Amino acid sequence: MNKITNPGILRWRLLLGEAAKSNLGQLDEGYLKIDAALEWLYGQDPSKTEQGERSADLGDSRLTVPEWINEINELFPKEVIERLEKDAIELYGIDEVVTNLEVLERIEPSETLLKAVLHTKHLMNPDVLAAARKLVQAVVKQIMDRLAKEIRQSFSGTRDRNKPSSIKIARNFDFKRTVKTNLHRFDAKTKKLYIDSPAFMSRVKKHTEKWDLFLLVDQSGSMVSSVIHSAVMAACLWQLPGMKTHLIAFDTQIVDLTSNVNDPVELLMKVQLGGGTHINKAVAYTQSRISNPSRSLIVIISDFYEGGSESDLVRIVQTAVQAGTKVLGLAALDSTAHPNYDKALATRLVAVGAQIGAMTPGQLATWLAEKIQG
Repeated sequence: MNKITNPGILRWRLLLGEAAKSNLGQLDEGYLKIDAALEWLYGQDPSKTEQGERSADLGDSRLTVPEWINEINELFPKEVIERLEKDAIELYGIDEVVTNLEVLERIEPSETLLKAVLHTKHLMNPDVLAAARKLVQAVVKQIMDRLAKEIRQSFSGTRDRNKPSSIKIARNFDFKRTVKTNLHRFDAKTKKLYIDSPAFMSRVKKHTEKWDLFLLVDQSGSMVSSVIHSAVMAACLWQLPGMKTHLIAFDTQIVDLTSNVNDPVELLMKVQLGGGTHINKAVAYTQSRISNPSRSLIVIISDFYEGGSESDLVRIVQTAVQAGTKVLGLAALDSTAHPNYDKALATRLVAVGAQIGAMTPGQLATWLAEKIQG
């Protein structure tokens, strides 16, 4: 079947849905997810809502309500998202997340549900919002417990292989010295080495005073996973001695959330997802807050689809690097570190001294520790 190339026919195909495929043609791969998201909603039978037949996961649909909410926030602009949400609630009665307090109170907390709550909290009444806050708190605690350990390990100092340690913890285990000092206990018959005295190496902690870390977080809908992990990471880093962590959210406007950086739940409830992306404004704002460039790090967490001036962004980043500030750009910051970003703009930023990549929070913590301690 031929792929649709005519823009007018494409719009009719998306409007009419799956039923028009045989007459109008096959959608290109890039539009299949859009078609699936629209079909998920407009392919529903409104009469089933009135008869009470709709289940919590909407029957046989592949997507749950939270997954669908997250999907449309990645695929559509803000005005389309608002229309889809309005139709979902008013036409089809899909209120499992945004208006149904009972469902929200009994549902199992998960990162997928947290994303959906952040996308739709502006639609919630006060009672539902209070329940949503508890859910946010539960998921944030799960992430924070995991992430705090990774960060502590990264900043606990480098290992000194020449100096033994009496602190017997796994990450200080010295394999080579352990084998060497216990070779006399090797049993040739069983071919096993019996360990009597495990060896450990010490760590050298380095001074990390007066460092300013600026986390600049793109709050467009597609970056929600990175927003969540940035908020939690900022709270973990805020607890480290010798480091001041700033958190700045941006779309076309700048919101300095540093005053809430020690409370990731409050921080996430203040984030407004969606809108455009002006990275250059966020970096320019950060530049004005830097007092000691050689002791400052800027981490830009964005997909780098710049809605403002790309040339201004490149120029501002170059100025920061030349002044001695370390600049890291992250196309993704979550547990999967799966990037989707403007590679052309990223290449231009690398050319002026920035480092661009995609990292898990643990990998970012390791990078920060290396830059600060090295």
